[in-house]
Amino acid sequence: MSNYPKIGIRPTIDGRQGGIREGLEEKTMALANAVKNLIESNLRNGDGSKVECVISDTTIGRVGESAACAEKFEREGVGSTITVTSCWCYGSETMDMNPQYPKAVWGFNGTERPGAVYLAAVLAAHAQKGLPAYGIYGHDVQDLNDNTIPADVAEKILRFARAAQAVATMRGKSYLSLGNTCMGIAGSIVNADFLQQYLGMRTEYVSLVEILRRVDFGIYDKEEFQKAMAWVEKYCKPNEGHDYNEDRPLFPGVPMTTFNGKGKGKNREEKDADWEFTVKTMMIIRDLMQGSKKLLEMGYKEEAIGHNAIAAGVQGQRQWTDYKPNFDFPESLMCTSFDWNGPREAYTLATENDFLNGMSMLFGHLLTNKGVMFSDIRTYWSPEAVERVAGKRPEGGAAQGFIHLINSGATTLDATGAMTDKDGNPTIKHFWEMTNEDTEACLKATSWMPADRDYFRGGGYSSHFVTKGGMPMTMLRLNLVAGLGPVLQLAEGWTVELDPKTHDILDKRTDPTWPTTWFAPRLDPTKDAFKDVYSVMNNWGANHGAICYGHVGADLITLCAMLRIPVCMHNIADKDIFRPSCWNAFGMDKEGADYRACANFGPIYK
Repeated sequence: MSNYPKIGIRPTIDGRQGGIREGLEEKTMALANAVKNLIESNLRNGDGSKVECVISDTTIGRVGESAACAEKFEREGVGSTITVTSCWCYGSETMDMNPQYPKAVWGFNGTERPGAVYLAAVLAAHAQKGLPAYGIYGHDVQDLNDNTIPADVAEKILRFARAAQAVATMRGKSYLSLGNTCMGIAGSIVNADFLQQYLGMRTEYVSLVEILRRVDFGIYDKEEFQKAMAWVEKYCKPNEGHDYNEDRPLFPGVPMTTFNGKGKGKNREEKDADWEFTVKTMMIIRDLMQGSKKLLEMGYKEEAIGHNAIAAGVQGQRQWTDYKPNFDFPESLMCTSFDWNGPREAYTLATENDFLNGMSMLFGHLLTNKGVMFSDIRTYWSPEAVERVAGKRPEGGAAQGFIHLINSGATTLDATGAMTDKDGNPTIKHFWEMTNEDTEACLKATSWMPADRDYFRGGGYSSHFVTKGGMPMTMLRLNLVAGLGPVLQLAEGWTVELDPKTHDILDKRTDPTWPTTWFAPRLDPTKDAFKDVYSVMNNWGANHGAICYGHVGADLITLCAMLRIPVCMHNIADKDIFRPSCWNAFGMDKEGADYRACANFGPIYK
């Protein structure tokens, strides 16, 4: 995508001419420009472009100027607003009335003019009119001629802006459901009403037979396919892992199209054909999501349009994977920040068409602009269980136990941790910061395992790696609850490493062809769900989770409040929670107030 929404800056002012307004014009516009510079210097969109801000042509003192500002913002493609002032203004005349824009108000903390009084007044107006706004008020008094933004104010402005830009970016886009429900997984029962009412998105449905049609009829870029296969020959085929299928016997009555005589493994010719097929499916899924100019040149006008999808999911199991190579390679590589065309923005493609995990991945991606993991929240390992099985208690970050994050070879290669920062620590980078050495390190750390044909009778290739320890990560998940609606849960923590022997023993107790991440959440004895690692696992609401780089739980809480999605589980300190000011009217317990406020205001787009 290249046409991103902008953030509108609304400089409001005391409308009284003849001695008051004139003396405040320069100050008010200076604050607006300071906010613009702060955002544009710090925030980027998913394609690496800076987040753009638009300032009202004039300060806003009366309702006519509010209307003129609103008209400009509509023309300019604004998706959220920040109102700034250093003085008293007429609250309901100067406020942003667009019901779909996330809104914040910064009232300058100064004694010369009552900016804080306007902030309180306009926030009351927002609450009374059902248009929640985030109030920003600096801790320390500033002088009137001081146009700098204090650190505490800057933190809230940027937190709001990150979340607001995510909300505006999702609006009007599609979730592309490729196939249907997978193996009875509730998250893959795509709920179009939730997507429409809470996120402003539409749902597009495409049968998986469309992928087969495009493969059979050659509806993909042939030149790019040759380029992709040359890349696969160089970086993927040399890293094929052991074929465990050769050790698996065929059972009478189980349909299996081919085997190599040793068991369920395919021969070399069949494996090469799987590589070609799976690369084609990746290209086709990408074209279905975003369209393709090349297809237009080829005469496929309808196929060239795409589905305007910001996220997608692929059913796969079982009807497809019993018949054709699985989607592990497309899912893994599309969610990675590079492919044969070099570094690029990671896509959001959910395994098993679990759209709730896909939306969780999308939240993480929009807040970080980095590749996001899709994982099973597979197993809690207590220190005692590790010692019993492996003969040694875990140490360091793993000492209190950990969670095994693993999925069928379909998670982003960014999660290898093979990229390093300037100090040599494992990290996940923005794609515009990545070097050839970074991409090659991720590929070198990844083995492509012939897919387990007990699970995937049609074959395919699954990515296998072990995530480096020490990376800060946030695990999150959206869930739908009957009678309640959507809720989000999150857990900040770190990846951890086990000694090689322990890792080998534990990893081989599950599927050895899949990628493994050992994750230790940050514990908090004051929260029942975080009193120990077992409690985190025991309180998780689904079999899947999205895991993004960095500790972004506070940003997620701000984002969810904008979307009216309560947060039911988190390990974020109260001081870092930033929600609309009127949430305070729903009680002093933050979690309960969040539930009540979200229920009261309801989804933005309903």
